[in-house]
Amino acid sequence: MKQKTEQEAYLTLAALCAQAEHCQWEMLEKMRRWELSEEAQARVMERLTKERFVDDERYARAFVKDKVRYNKWGRRKVEQALWQKHIDEDIRQQVLDEVDDEEYLSVLRPLLKQKRRSTKAGSDYELNQKLIRFALGRGFTYDIIRQCIDVDEES
Repeated sequence: MKQKTEQEAYLTLAALCAQAEHCQWEMLEKMRRWELSEEAQARVMERLTKERFVDDERYARAFVKDKVRYNKWGRRKVEQALWQKHIDEDIRQQVLDEVDDEEYLSVLRPLLKQKRRSTKAGSDYELNQKLIRFALGRGFTYDIIRQCIDVDEES
């Protein structure tokens, strides 16, 4: 990849951030690939943050909303993805705590209903185990999964 000057890096990253939310870690990774010096990276990041192109808390809120609503991920999977993006622990916890259990339930119920129809099992116990494994793989917590499965069994 072609080396960029500090100004070119700033303009490229500012344009990227104007189109979509990005976190600091993503910006730093891009600058590392462009072989920008550590000092130049720090100056560009400071400028992007000061001018509010990059805001990890805003990024985390958008990320969580998208992953829960559109990708149908549970809390654990979203939390792990934020950790991989190097989002601070306090920001992760704060943003994840803003999503109430009801939202996770409203995402998981239809998922489990659909999965229940397409899953073959010899008994209800086996079916429930498969559904639980499926939901755990999607990152939902066991208590949320139990609530959905218990409701489905009653109806």
